[in-house]
Amino acid sequence: MTGKVILEGLEFHAYHGVYPQERSSGNKFEVDVSVETEIDSSAFSDDLAGTINYERLYDVVKEEMAKPSKLLERVGHNIAGKILSSFPQAISVHISISKFNPPIGGVCKKASVSIQRKR
Repeated sequence: MTGKVILEGLEFHAYHGVYPQERSSGNKFEVDVSVETEIDSSAFSDDLAGTINYERLYDVVKEEMAKPSKLLERVGHNIAGKILSSFPQAISVHISISKFNPPIGGVCKKASVSIQRKR
């Protein structure tokens, strides 16, 4: 059986951006992650081994968000790849990363990128 494990609204202070001041002072980011996965029947007997542990999933996102990068596309690609390699039962991953108040010369609540990867 397949299903999805989803974490929404993960917040991080991280150092992603093209401009040096973004990489030195950082910014607030929000990450949503959805993992399509094979759910083993043991999950229906309350066994965590039958699904993706969302605490471990959070740790993967947190670890990758801590690595400064110029582009959110790269960060999303790296998160998706790490999820696919860390969870053999994962079929596909969808990541959305938003940067709050991006430096675009005007009012913008957040700028976002969305990445989808399949095994």
